[in-house]
Amino acid sequence: MMTSKDAAKFTKPSDREVVMTKVFDAPRELVWKAYTDPRLIPRWWGPRYLTTTIDKMDVKPGGPWRFVSRGPDGSEFGFHGVFREIVKPERLSWTFEFEGVPGRVSVDTVTFEEFDGRTKVTVTSLFQTKADRDGMVASGMESGATESTERLVELLEEIGRE
Repeated sequence: MMTSKDAAKFTKPSDREVVMTKVFDAPRELVWKAYTDPRLIPRWWGPRYLTTTIDKMDVKPGGPWRFVSRGPDGSEFGFHGVFREIVKPERLSWTFEFEGVPGRVSVDTVTFEEFDGRTKVTVTSLFQTKADRDGMVASGMESGATESTERLVELLEEIGRE
């Protein structure tokens, strides 16, 4: 279980951005794998009460991705985009669109910095407008990302022992 000092940190450096940072007790290659292996994504992406499946995930510039999260009541939440930049194991960038609110596309950029066997992950989400950013924040972005991060910590501990 993570302590509060281990929690992801969220900032809003501009009126169109949200930045999340988190240091994981895992080497960069392992964290990179968790972000890019479609078999691992469902094990950490999204809140625990949802089941996430990977509809498509082609990790290359221009490659499409689509994840579908399903609730216990059968409700579905789709997310999709296109990979823009892949610099293994340093940087990933993709577009992100929640299908429940089409047309509001953000660009997410993730950097992976390794030091002393740990990895600092910085996720920057750049929205088209301040209203889009504020709407995403109001929808529970931080709590969802925090729960995903907690699940990722658990997954990294598990696969780090394999």
